[in-house]
Amino acid sequence: MTTSEQLHLPAGSTGRGNYETIIDPGAREGWVHTGLRVLALAPGGSEVVTANGVEAMVVPLNGACDVAVGGEDHHLRGREDVFASATDVLYVPVGSQLTISSKDGGRFALATAVATGSHPVALIRAEDVPVEIRGGGNMTRKVRNFGTVGAFDQMDSLIACEVITPGGNWSSYPAHKHDETVDDGDHQESELEEIYYYEIQDGPSGPGFGFHQTTSSGEDKPIDVLSEVRTGDTVLVPHGWHGPCAAAPGHDMYYLNVMAGPDPVRAWNITDHPDQTWVRGTWESAGIDPRLEGEAR
Repeated sequence: MTTSEQLHLPAGSTGRGNYETIIDPGAREGWVHTGLRVLALAPGGSEVVTANGVEAMVVPLNGACDVAVGGEDHHLRGREDVFASATDVLYVPVGSQLTISSKDGGRFALATAVATGSHPVALIRAEDVPVEIRGGGNMTRKVRNFGTVGAFDQMDSLIACEVITPGGNWSSYPAHKHDETVDDGDHQESELEEIYYYEIQDGPSGPGFGFHQTTSSGEDKPIDVLSEVRTGDTVLVPHGWHGPCAAAPGHDMYYLNVMAGPDPVRAWNITDHPDQTWVRGTWESAGIDPRLEGEAR
């Protein structure tokens, strides 16, 4: 049985040097396709990164940065924090060497996936990131689809997005899975690992929190994760039904999702948990949480 202690990585528990978080594909047993690094730079700081065997997206969490790669410089305008807005994002292909620097300092996520095919460096501006409002009522959440299938496809295997769940709401609900390849004509599912990287908005008197759950999708895939998550925590989902993710009232929840898998075609097809898929039928009548009205684009 895979447990919370193995897959819930508290803030700072995997970091070293300038990195608060380090999760590399192949560096831990059973983790093959995806990676995440969270780089913290002091004002005027810089870091040289080599994307050995992986493609990557540079995602500013807070602050702006400049990225030099392939003889060109790219300025990512960044943001105050993950709750403020979408951000500029930079895609870099497998094997790239890049230098990330920040005049005023900040924190920058590098979402990675094992790749073989090479694609051009691409700068995605914040105003061009598709924003989707998903769910209804207290299941409403906002998804920034900067690196999902159909939103940006000039990469080999990486799928990435970020989700804002208002305080008191549930997301990744209904629970769902993508741990096997299925294509029987009526239903498709993709085999994908997934990383959840969390940041939780503080309250007036202390840090915020939320909850993440992953459960077994079959006798051959035993997993049991139910964790309280806080800012900087990461949860790995190698398989299983994942969700719901619940944001405590008064504390908005952010998570960055990073996905990739072994299938030759990059796709993101899921299967709902059969006990929970009915909630989709309640969203229209529940309406959009007014805190997120007008956010889609």
